[in-house]
Amino acid sequence: MSDAPVVVDRVDAVATITLDDPAHRNALTVAAKEALRAAVADVAADDAVRAVVLAGTTRAFCLGQDLGEHAAALAGGAEAAFSTVREHYSPVVRDLLTMPKPVLAAVAGTCVGAGLGLALACDHRVFATGVRLATAFTGIGLTFDTGLSVTLPRAVGDARAKELVLFGRTFTAEEAVAWGIAGEIVEPDEVLPRATALARQLAEGPTTAFAQTKRLLARAPGLSLDDALAAEAAAQTRCGATSDHTGAVASFLTREPPTFTGR
Repeated sequence: MSDAPVVVDRVDAVATITLDDPAHRNALTVAAKEALRAAVADVAADDAVRAVVLAGTTRAFCLGQDLGEHAAALAGGAEAAFSTVREHYSPVVRDLLTMPKPVLAAVAGTCVGAGLGLALACDHRVFATGVRLATAFTGIGLTFDTGLSVTLPRAVGDARAKELVLFGRTFTAEEAVAWGIAGEIVEPDEVLPRATALARQLAEGPTTAFAQTKRLLARAPGLSLDDALAAEAAAQTRCGATSDHTGAVASFLTREPPTFTGR
């Protein structure tokens, strides 16, 4: 355990961002939110990082907003208390969703509220068996934040998303995957090693192609067919200008495995 609520480790081309405040079960204090925002922005901008793991200490992935701090902030009025959504949650989720490299969530413990939003803002998830998840917002008189109004219905459909928020039902990782939340389920002590192994695999892949794939999928729901086709053509051209593409084609023709450098 570190004194810092968020720890970043870089090994080769993989950066692991760990919420490391087990005393608060990784609830998001102001210090944690500021550190997380800085960490995510930093690895997003680091070209040497080609894949990212977002993890929490095993007792909990993230319990969402620290309600002790929130209660104190409410004394200054709702506008002041909820400025954190614009200042912290939204920038973190935007950076995770738009990061030009794959991001995996290693969810080894309870994951609720903004914690669920963080996990769903990642591209893939590795869950521990039996992990409990929940939206939790309406239980304290609130609605979505951390991008869940977008990511949750995309993953499970509008009807299921509405049910999970209106009734505030706790659900398991096994249910989440069955409903369509992309991820896999392993034993608790295998969560971080599996997520790290997947990140290493992706870090050896065509980084520009991954970035363009994320961008196309994010934009597609708001585009007409013609605009989507034009976006695909532009993205293919960007990918085609990379040495990863030309090298992979050459490798295919010589029947050798390609080596991707992320360029």
